[in-house]
Amino acid sequence: MIRGVRGATTIEANLPELIYSETERLVQEIVKANNIQIEDIASVVISTTSDINTAFPAKAVRTLEGWQYVPTMCMHEMNVPGALPLCIRVLMHVNTEIPQKDIQHIYLNGAVVLRPDLVV
Repeated sequence: MIRGVRGATTIEANLPELIYSETERLVQEIVKANNIQIEDIASVVISTTSDINTAFPAKAVRTLEGWQYVPTMCMHEMNVPGALPLCIRVLMHVNTEIPQKDIQHIYLNGAVVLRPDLVV
């Protein structure tokens, strides 16, 4: 069974080091919270708001130990007026037997406002 695991975070400024560090932190928190093994990850889709453009967040994922073969792709979110700025979102497709209701979706920093119902 493939499940989607969501997460999001925000950064303080459009700086490559923040894009990389917060993306890495988010992905590692998703993996830890759901006891995901790297070989069970089918793919990772990462989106950013249009105000993030100084680095590819997927690079942070691909450079993690053991992740070089995980298909990863970046894209921009829709530019909706009033949307949360400087936001990085992750959708990880994972082979797992965990029921959908038990998946732990991770929201960090300012992104906790996106899905307060899912924040633990």
